[in-house]
Amino acid sequence: MRLFLIAAALACLGCTPDTSQAKPPASAPSRQAEPNQGANMNLSINGQIFAAEFAETQAAAEFAALLPLTLDMSDYNRNEKVATLPQALTAADTAVKRIEAGDILLWQGNSIVVFYESFDTPYRYTRIGKITDAAGLKAAVGAGNAAVRFGR
Repeated sequence: MRLFLIAAALACLGCTPDTSQAKPPASAPSRQAEPNQGANMNLSINGQIFAAEFAETQAAAEFAALLPLTLDMSDYNRNEKVATLPQALTAADTAVKRIEAGDILLWQGNSIVVFYESFDTPYRYTRIGKITDAAGLKAAVGAGNAAVRFGR
């Protein structure tokens, strides 16, 4: 028995925890932000890049999961570009009352809308995001259809 205890003690003399591949503590921040909590996206329109921030909605998180995504967007009412999404998103429509140029909104759960003009509206939308600087957006989208690439 004594020989067994001595052998076990000698075997453990070199035993130290291997911390070279230690995992971060549970309280360490995640490397990837949740899409609807301040994460960013970019819109590429006719060679111009516009930075945007996601809204804090379930639909915004679902939209982020679809990226990158290129859509052929049609002009509507000379103030917005609209396209049908490949799948419906979770709508939580609210009366936005005022549209601002650069707003990226969900219409009826399955259409993404990028507004390039500001105006008052009685319609209800779900927020997806907002272009942080919409200067030049109207010129970039032009008249008629525009291919818009949404990316991260």
